[in-house]
Amino acid sequence: MVLVIDVGNTNITLGLYKKEGLYLKKSWRIATDRQKTSDEFGILITQLFQHDGLDPESVEAVIISSVVPPIMYSLEAMTIKYFEMRPLIVGPGIKTGMLIHYDNPKQVGADRIVNAVAAFQKYGGPLVIVDFGTATTFCAINEKGDYLGGTIAPGIKIASDALFERTAKLPKVEIRMPDRVICRNTTESIQSGISIGQVGLVDYIVRRMVEELGGSVSKVVATGGLASMIASASETIEVIDKRLTLDGLKIIYDRNRV
Repeated sequence: MVLVIDVGNTNITLGLYKKEGLYLKKSWRIATDRQKTSDEFGILITQLFQHDGLDPESVEAVIISSVVPPIMYSLEAMTIKYFEMRPLIVGPGIKTGMLIHYDNPKQVGADRIVNAVAAFQKYGGPLVIVDFGTATTFCAINEKGDYLGGTIAPGIKIASDALFERTAKLPKVEIRMPDRVICRNTTESIQSGISIGQVGLVDYIVRRMVEELGGSVSKVVATGGLASMIASASETIEVIDKRLTLDGLKIIYDRNRV
């Protein structure tokens, strides 16, 4: 088995794959905690395996992508102690099979590259990827599978938290998609502005990207925790792929196998 770990600013997502192909046996999501030690991570992950009747000793390889550098020491130490192997880390020098047309390729988040690798292999190109994480990111891939660049916008939760923290009277609200924009109470007004506003942002940026890619794409793919909610109202999102990042990690692992 291959254990893939994606470290985001809010959550860590783990997936357990069979060694051949993209067969995902199990996945889990835990909170990103910069204070956790290697032992705490090791015990938690071991318990997740045991809860689902899985043997940690079945893990033959581990690959990690992260946008939270401070947590990496604990995760690397955890894999060494609890899985008795060094993890493969997505970063400079790793084989992705993708050219990156960025002024400084090292500035591209590992999660964006991992998503791009998976999306191009699964859907072809050119394509646009929208990832609804702590930030909402947009990535453009050309017909050759080259990473061209993209856009980064505040995520829905960031926008909601900022509105609550920076205003005296506006409440913190549940993130949901209301059925109208002319709302009759403060809670729905905030939900409309945040959720439907995100739909407008997404559709406008995607349309601009499609124009810059030549006017058509093979797919517009969405991933991330809130992808389904936004896609339900979006006019541009065509595919929701919740396991895109995990699949990308497995694909990159396969490309780096000795």
